[in-house]
This record gives sequence, structure tokens and C-alpha cells, in this order.
Amino acid sequence: MKAVILAGGKGRRLEPYTTIIPKPLMPIGDKPILEIILRQLREHGIRDVTIAVGHLAELIMAFFGDGSRFGLSITYSREEKPLGTAGCLGLIKDDLTEPFLMMNGDVLTTLPFSGLMDFHKKSGAVATVALNKRDYFVDFGIVDTDGDENIVGYTEKPGFEHFVSMGVYAFDPKVLEYITPHDYIDFPDLIKVLLAADETVKAYKYDGYWLDIGRVDDYKKANNEITALYGALGVGGE
Repeated sequence: MKAVILAGGKGRRLEPYTTIIPKPLMPIGDKPILEIILRQLREHGIRDVTIAVGHLAELIMAFFGDGSRFGLSITYSREEKPLGTAGCLGLIKDDLTEPFLMMNGDVLTTLPFSGLMDFHKKSGAVATVALNKRDYFVDFGIVDTDGDENIVGYTEKPGFEHFVSMGVYAFDPKVLEYITPHDYIDFPDLIKVLLAADETVKAYKYDGYWLDIGRVDDYKKANNEITALYGALGVGGE
């Protein structure tokens, strides 16, 4: 199986750390974020990986090389200009001839990647989006009124449940028909294009551990929790 990992962003929300170190190389415990992901992919039977790079690409390429020391075959796709979260696929169309996994390079999760791929292949969908449930709570009472300014409802500090994208996807090569090489496109827009074309897009709901390491607080949280997670992640602390 093949995976494509997005590792080209500037990580502005993690500045000043990412000024000199690309976010995928920032350590979580004793390993860079991206190394943890690569070791997980290997454990789930994925051996062929393309890393989409941009910001400080030379550092990422120098650290991971051809992937042989991780038991992987790693190639790189370098963007000369920002192409959005999905646009990099247009640069590697010829390499994507079978269903493939795609994910952000800053995700810490116990999601079973092989399970996601099995689900996707059996579904016949052109795309499958991994989802995680999130609960949100409002700190104030919510008041409903009608057109005559009458109060018709009052809910004290309500909670809401939503499923959010985990930044992990499974795609059929057919998705490439909707991506123009060198054109900018993000995942939400790509999904909208697929739905408008009446393509089947499936949801893979996962209620286990997931952390998007996008902010300084998230990075600190990941480092605080990583020791207890090593076993579940399947990578081990060495």
C-alpha cells in the first residue's frame, strides 16, 4: 500500500519553533512527529511513502533520506508554490495507480490505518474521510427569540456534538480526475467537487485518540501524553 504525507506547511501557529525546524521534525518524546507517523504506517503494512515537502524541505529530506533505515521506500514531491492540501496530488498522478492513504504530517493518533484502507476498498467510494467526534460547550445561556422579540426558548450552557476531519483520507485513483496539476485546491473544496459530481464519499468514524498538533498548547499536550501512548501507537519509545 502507498501513503502520501503532507509535510510542506510553514507551521506558523507553532512559531517561533518552526522558524528553523520544520514542524514534521519537531520532537514528540524521543522522535520527530513524522518519524512516529512513518513507523505507524510501516506497522500497518504500508511500505511506499511519498512526502510532499515545501518549507525547509532539505532538512526533512536529509533526515529521512530514502526511508531504508525505517524499512520504507520514501520519495519526495516538492512544491515550487503553495498548492493547497490536496493540490500536491496533481504532481504525482503517475505514481498513484491503486487506492492510497493520504494524511497530514502533524497528526498524532491511534487510528488503525490498515482498517481505514480496508473499509475504503470495500465501500467502493472514491474518497473516505476519517472522522473524530468532538463535543463543544457554550459558556453562556442561549436565548431564542421570535420576530416580535418574544423569548421562546432558553438553554443554559448547551453542548454540541460534531464529527471533525482527522486530516486522514483514503482515495481511489479516480479522484485524480478532479485535480489539475499545478492548480491550488484544499481538501474541503475537493470533497465538494466530488459530491457535486455525484461521487460516493464515505465517513470512517473513529472514537480513539487523535490530536492535531497545530498550536503550541497541542504540542505540549502531545509531549505530556506520548509516553503513555507508545504502546497504542505501535512505535515504542527507544
